[in-house]
Amino acid sequence: MTATEQLMKRLPNDIGGLPAEPIQRVEHELEPWEKRCHALADVLDFHKIINTEEKRRGVEALGSEMVGELSYYERWLAAFANILFQKGILTPGELARKMAEVEARFAEEAADRKPCP
Repeated sequence: MTATEQLMKRLPNDIGGLPAEPIQRVEHELEPWEKRCHALADVLDFHKIINTEEKRRGVEALGSEMVGELSYYERWLAAFANILFQKGILTPGELARKMAEVEARFAEEAADRKPCP
């Protein structure tokens, strides 16, 4: 099978059977942002904005390079953003403005924290 044929038959997150290092199964506590991402997925699904199948297709649409570079929840967020853009629910400009607002708020809160002696 040629590389092109293989790409056509395999989705970016379909890595079963490919050579790779052994999977390191490590239980870990989710970071707060990961918990919020999971909650966002539940809310989007509950309100019938993005369902599980759309999320899966959204992750696959990121392509193998992005899937390989992003963490599990980063893939979800990128997929959510792209789907919301496609549906006209959110624009890239709106997302950028909100991200800048959150970044400024975080910087302000960090500046207010005083170092411990």
